[in-house]
Amino acid sequence: MEESILGIIWLMLLTVSIAAVIVFIRKYSNIERMAMIEKGINPKDHMPRNDTSIPLRLSLMLIGFGLGLFAAYFLDQATRMDEVAYFSMLFLFGGAGLGLSYLIEEKKTKQ
Repeated sequence: MEESILGIIWLMLLTVSIAAVIVFIRKYSNIERMAMIEKGINPKDHMPRNDTSIPLRLSLMLIGFGLGLFAAYFLDQATRMDEVAYFSMLFLFGGAGLGLSYLIEEKKTKQ
């Protein structure tokens, strides 16, 4: 009974915290935009463009996580290392995916 009440309180605090972060981000981005307008700068010139690098990074990182879990499963079956193999392989293959996305982005910018 106490655990469920504690869980509900934790969930409520998390929801309020996320909502507060969203409100502050919106508020300060609006303040920044207004300051740019006051200085005579067009805010649309400084807005981020449609960048394809974020989906590339996320997709390759998640593919790396998947491959890391796959490799960790076989490593766990072969050596009985328990959780250590899972965490290390997640970080190793996820980092390799991010490194690959960096190389792809560098190659794209050189062209």
